[in-house]
Amino acid sequence: MKKLLFIIFNFLFLLTSVNAETFSQALKKAYKDNPELNAERESLNISEQELKISKGSYLPTITLSGSKSREDTEKLTNRDGSNANINDVDPSVQSITITQTLIDFGRGAELKKSKIGIELAKAKFLKKEQEILYKSIEAYTGLVTANDKLKINKSNVNLLDRQVETDRIRLERGNISLSDVAQSESSLAGAQAKLIQAENDFLTSKLNYENVIGKLNDPELLDKTSILQVRIPLELNSAIELSEKNNPELIIAKLEYEQAKKDTSGARSDLAPTATLSFDRSKTEDLSSTYDEEKKLQLKPQ
Repeated sequence: MKKLLFIIFNFLFLLTSVNAETFSQALKKAYKDNPELNAERESLNISEQELKISKGSYLPTITLSGSKSREDTEKLTNRDGSNANINDVDPSVQSITITQTLIDFGRGAELKKSKIGIELAKAKFLKKEQEILYKSIEAYTGLVTANDKLKINKSNVNLLDRQVETDRIRLERGNISLSDVAQSESSLAGAQAKLIQAENDFLTSKLNYENVIGKLNDPELLDKTSILQVRIPLELNSAIELSEKNNPELIIAKLEYEQAKKDTSGARSDLAPTATLSFDRSKTEDLSSTYDEEKKLQLKPQ
């Protein structure tokens, strides 16, 4: 019988361990599913598409067009009033135009700005990563702490409740005075107030956890032994040096300054000349009653 109970206990322990949500798992879940991070990922994708658009300004543009119509003439007269020969036409037009920009100083500034935009989007994504991971750490440790405090306060209330009952019995027997019972009841009331506060803190911590990390069915599944120990700089100068080198807010400010300079260059380029070369080829069939077909080739610099 003892062996069977031992096996059942071990099975339940292993089952709980498998379902436990460790510190690393919670951070991975937040990194993968947090909506704010997903929004920054989309912003990064948009910046990459804007870079492709900027590169496209160096490529030629091709325009294809065509039309077809039918003209039926019911009556046609000469100047002397006599009927003229009627030749209905069925014109169709096909054309292709290729345009290549040769000189445009603005597109160079726009391309450089888009390249900076990629780095800016990456820096903003890094900043959001750090913010979400920091919030996730606070949410995980906060819920673990709130859960432990709730247990302690529940245990304290139960202990003081039994103490009050014991003191009332002792008062009936004359072992203690009424003031001693009043003091025990006052301690119990204070513990109950702390328990209410602990319950509110626990509920707030659980809601914060689900908002930052994700759904959690049972806070008891959190494994506080899995919380990692992270090394931090021991000296202020070392911390400042790391911050100046890696702080995403500083990186973002520098990149936004570079983008502002490219905006200035782009504005100046509006005053500079531009040059384009266009090649146009068209073909018209059944143009009129006089001309049956026309082919035109045109090369035009601008």
